[in-house]
Amino acid sequence: MTISSSLSEARGSGFGADALIACDSVVRVFRSGGVEVQALQGLDLLVQEKDMLAIVGASGSGKSTLLGILSGLDAPTAGTAHLAGHDLTTMRGAELVRYRRSTVGLVRQQSSRNLLPHLTAAENVSLPLALAGAGRRERSNRSGELLRALGLADRADQRPAQLSGGEQQRVSIAVALAGSPRVLLADEPTGQLDEKTSDEVFGALRAVNDTFGCTIVIVTHDATVASQVRRTVAIRDGRISSETLRREQLDASGVATLSEEEFAVLDRVGRLQLPSEYREALGLNERVRLTLESDHVGVWPQHDHDEPEGETR
Repeated sequence: MTISSSLSEARGSGFGADALIACDSVVRVFRSGGVEVQALQGLDLLVQEKDMLAIVGASGSGKSTLLGILSGLDAPTAGTAHLAGHDLTTMRGAELVRYRRSTVGLVRQQSSRNLLPHLTAAENVSLPLALAGAGRRERSNRSGELLRALGLADRADQRPAQLSGGEQQRVSIAVALAGSPRVLLADEPTGQLDEKTSDEVFGALRAVNDTFGCTIVIVTHDATVASQVRRTVAIRDGRISSETLRREQLDASGVATLSEEEFAVLDRVGRLQLPSEYREALGLNERVRLTLESDHVGVWPQHDHDEPEGETR
């Protein structure tokens, strides 16, 4: 029995049983010098196979911590997290090495952390395959396939210093894809690029998603970058706060338009993060009154003259 099938049976019809990535009430606590910081506070997230989504959030929101857990570089303090049948809370040793080598690919913001400067583009792409024991022909065929798919066939013999910033990142994507991973994780992949070059890199990521069926998760602080994908998840204070879905629709004349709608996210224990502009506009602080209507829930501010139930003056 494979790891994937055995875990699917164990999880049964529970939360995220059919998802490629399932984070269930994930907590990550860091302790330093007697100070405890909760980077993730019961985060829930589901990602389906072949999805392409962006996770956005300000510095310190927890998005980089989540990426570290998904990449196998970190582990949750509590909760559960699964990716492609792997339990990210328990992986150790050889399984963890195989996971990082062939289940996930990671593209970092700085191309210097993705590429070796003394190797050509083709040699950089071939290196992970060589480390995995692939033969020379397999390495050559795979690196050529990936570089062609990313529009870099004519740059195969160039070293990173001879490539533009956008070309370096596209080679970095090819390196991350060398082991045919199920999931490609990208950490601020366009953070050091101009708008035009960023568009080129995102075009390459979409091509990878379409051509190879690779699930892609992009972490970024830039909400405008996130608009390049169909699904954007916003993380705030260590939990998912909202989700934006973009859909292509045809009008009466058959012209395609892209609609966009943002949803607040209600987590599995009923927590909901109201946007700050809503709270400020209605004076929602500390305690609020909820009313259950036939088709919605009302949220009302507590006024100074309100008394807690059961109390008298």
